[in-house]
Amino acid sequence: MSWEQAEMRELKVNRYVVIDEEPCKIISIQFSKPGKHGEAKARLEAIGIFDGQKRSVVHPVTHKVRVPMIDKRRGQVLSLHESKAQMMDLETYETFEIEVPEEMRATLQAGQEQMYLETLGRRKLGT
Repeated sequence: MSWEQAEMRELKVNRYVVIDEEPCKIISIQFSKPGKHGEAKARLEAIGIFDGQKRSVVHPVTHKVRVPMIDKRRGQVLSLHESKAQMMDLETYETFEIEVPEEMRATLQAGQEQMYLETLGRRKLGT
């Protein structure tokens, strides 16, 4: 299992949460006061790690949400092929292909060490 549960009130900015089955980084949280017949609500805005889309949700502060386990790892670039790079994890020596973001294509080179994120069975090159 690559996620855990947390209540909305436990979340903080720059942490991660799963919204619509997409791991997202939290960019803002606002809490409202409890109403006459209801409980306090939390409005959360986040940006998808893999797709860059902005998402927002509103839930009671006691609502449980999934928090992805983000694994920050280092790998070595073995080779580059257009928009993909073949990498080897420096701990497990596992090799895999990973998408290279547009802004990194000019600077990324074979033999270079690079950080990447792994969560919910997906990987992304980090900067």
